[in-house]
Amino acid sequence: MALSNLQPHDRASWWQSITLLFRRPARLQVAALCHRERNGKREVLLITTKTTHRWILPKGWPDLSMEAHRTAAIEAFEEAGVVGKAHEEPFASFSSHKGGRAGFRIRTEVLVFLVDVESTTEDYRDRGERDVRWVPIDEAIRLADDPGLVDVLRKLDRLAG
Repeated sequence: MALSNLQPHDRASWWQSITLLFRRPARLQVAALCHRERNGKREVLLITTKTTHRWILPKGWPDLSMEAHRTAAIEAFEEAGVVGKAHEEPFASFSSHKGGRAGFRIRTEVLVFLVDVESTTEDYRDRGERDVRWVPIDEAIRLADDPGLVDVLRKLDRLAG
């Protein structure tokens, strides 16, 4: 049924539901901070979002049937082809947003898990939909435009240095 066919009180109720959807507390996402040692230097993995092409960490909505660190490892594999072991305890968290082009921005809280990279593969779900880049931490800090992600990367840089 089209919105224009609804009675005024039904339209108001529909609009209130939509408004509440975007005013609710931040939604939780789980991210993978994939890192490795290469040529004596610590590197981290960044990927681009599918629509706005911002540099981010692999992340997604939690799967309630599994522990959060396992979700982080799955996101790293599906979005970037990373095979690795996620630490069980969160490394950090930060506030962010999801969305952009369509104008809707959903506040998110991102729980970040370190993933020790064992290998990578070229055969993964999002191949061809995102740019994937391994970079030194200082370059990742320059590429990331999310202040919360920058703070997380700086924290790793302090620990690695």
